[in-house]
This record gives sequence, structure tokens and C-alpha cells, in this order.
Amino acid sequence: MPSSAATSFSFATSARIVFGVGTSEQVPALAAAHGGRVFVVLGTHTDPTTCALAGLPADAVLWRWTGEPTVEGVQSALAVARAAEPDVVVGWGGGSVIDLAKCVAVLLRDEGTVLDHLEVIGRGLPLAGRSVPVIAVPTTAGTGAEVTANAPVLSPEHGVKASLRSPAMIPAVAVVDPALTLGCPPAVTAASGIDALTQCLEPFTSPHATALTDLLAREGLTRAARGLRRAYQDGADLDARTDMSLCALLSGMALANAKLGAVHGLAAPLGGMLAVAHGQVCAAVLAATTEVNVRALRERDPGSPALDRYAEAARILTGDDAAGVEDGVRWISETVALLGSRPLSVLGLARGDREAAADAALAASSMAGNPVRLTRAEVLEIIDASF
Repeated sequence: MPSSAATSFSFATSARIVFGVGTSEQVPALAAAHGGRVFVVLGTHTDPTTCALAGLPADAVLWRWTGEPTVEGVQSALAVARAAEPDVVVGWGGGSVIDLAKCVAVLLRDEGTVLDHLEVIGRGLPLAGRSVPVIAVPTTAGTGAEVTANAPVLSPEHGVKASLRSPAMIPAVAVVDPALTLGCPPAVTAASGIDALTQCLEPFTSPHATALTDLLAREGLTRAARGLRRAYQDGADLDARTDMSLCALLSGMALANAKLGAVHGLAAPLGGMLAVAHGQVCAAVLAATTEVNVRALRERDPGSPALDRYAEAARILTGDDAAGVEDGVRWISETVALLGSRPLSVLGLARGDREAAADAALAASSMAGNPVRLTRAEVLEIIDASF
């Protein structure tokens, strides 16, 4: 089968990955290896007295956060962190908590503000090539933020989601303990899990794919096929939770090195326009984007290796060696429906905002990883089909 994998590539990820049930108990020791002053960003639902965070120094500074990082939220957390002068930053929570921790840690080594470095709505200046070490401990299985070099930041004022990016933002240590995801409610499991699935499929079909990212994406798709529906249906299924934690981790490594595609190209502007979880937007547009991508490839680039990749992904997801691309799309559609995903209209998109969303999506950096350059009409078709 033709391959889209580059034969020459580089690969970046966390300096250390610690994976497995119970591994979060190692966090105090891992933090101590970096020094005694600790700044912790944690979700609002985490009780630091009933988990391994209780083993951190008594003077560790805790900063609570919920929702996606905002410009104001990053600046507020940064002000407290600068006063604390931490040796290490711990991000313990969902992907947004970890992203906030990454923003704070890299800006601690920079005299500027978040708007000095933010894309699109900021000045976009390069960040310093260093960061206070981050220990990332995800409590959801979705974004793979524990191994990525960027963090999305929302500006409610502008209705835009943009990113901070720097190789220095990759956490020093990723501690992935599937047991921490057992408490995720079904809606969070669904949104984060579909995001992880998407982040395996898009790098797998990306023109920037490599032999190494292919291995990661294939295994991630396999884990999603096995664990996503089960984790949603039974949140106490530790095997399914482990599959999805590994899927998310692998997706983060794959996307950081092979880029994303049109699903995330759409999710960025739509996420800025709608007050919903990122994964919900991915779920709304994933099936339609896959259909439009495949049709565009067949019409304009029928020899593209990405068509073989979509077919292979269909076989992995359905478990049927004879499955074709359409079977994969059907599996995706059935899965997002089973997981209670909602169309864009229900998520709050106004019909009059469709064209603005399409224009913003075409300009999004994630579009660089799409296997075919979509036209404006095709992007609008995706939005309409997802509406």
C-alpha cells in the first residue's frame, strides 16, 4: 500500500512519560527532583487532600482553574506564579488545566504578557526557548496536552481562540494515570474521547505523517475503537479508561509531530464563537469533514496515499477487514450519536455566522495538515452538514 509517511523527520515529545494505574502517586517525588518551590494548577473538582498532591510541600501554591484558558486567566495565574517563583509547575486536571500550566510556566521565563506572544489577536512574538519545568497529570483522556508544544487561549472579548506555541512548552514529565479518569462524567468522557480519536485520524491522513507518527496513530485508533464506547457506557471500566488514556497520549504525540486537519481547523474558530467544549465541536463536524475530504481527494488527487489511510482507519475502527471509507464514516456517525453529541445548531451556532466561521477555518493553522486543500464551498458544506 502506498505510504504518505516522510522518510526523513524529527520527533519531539516530553522528556519523560510515566504511564499506568497508580503512577500519579509519583508526582511529589518527581516535583521534588526539580526543587522545593511548587506552583500547582488544578481543576475545580480536584480535592488536593485526597490524592498525591497531598504529598507536595506544605507551602506549594495552588491555583484553581476551570474552562479553557483565557487571556485574563493566564495573566492572573502568571501574576501569582511570578510572586511564588516556582522551581516546577504541576498541571493536574483536564487538558485546559494543563494548557494553563504550560502557558504560565513558559511565560515565567519571559518578561512579556500573553498578548505579546499569542497568535491572531496578539503580537505573535516568539516565546523564550525555555520554560519552568512542567509536570502534566491529565485527569481526562482527550487533548494529549501532556505531550504537546502549544496551548489554545480564548479571548471572549474577540470571540477568538488562538494559541501560544513553543517547543519549550512541551512538559518535562507526563504522568498519565488512567485511574484519575474514572470520575469523568459521560459528557466529558464523550467530548474528550472524540477529540482524542480525531487527533489520531488527522495526523494519520496528514501529508506531514511519518513512520513514527503512523505507529502512534494506528495504535491510538485501535485503542479508541476498543475503548471509546465502553468508557462512555461504563465509566468504571478501568480497561476502557486505560485504552482511552493511551489513545489521548498517543494522539498528542502524533499531532505534535504530524499536524492536524480540517476538523481542528473548524474547531478553532467555532470554539471561539461557541461556549462549548472543544471535543463537542470536533464531534459535530468529524463525520462530515471526513466525507468531504474523501470526496475532494477522489476528485482532485485520486492517487493520494491519504485515501488508503482513510480506508485503513475504517478497517481499524470497525474491526472489519473488508470495510471501506464509507463504513468508517458510518462508524464515526454512529459513535458520535451514541455518545450524545449534538449538531452545531444545538451547540449555539447561528446560521448567519456560517460564512465567518468558514473564512476563519480556512485561515486556521490546522488546515496545513489536511490531506487536501478544501475550497470555501466545501468548508461551508461541512458546516451545513453538521448544522
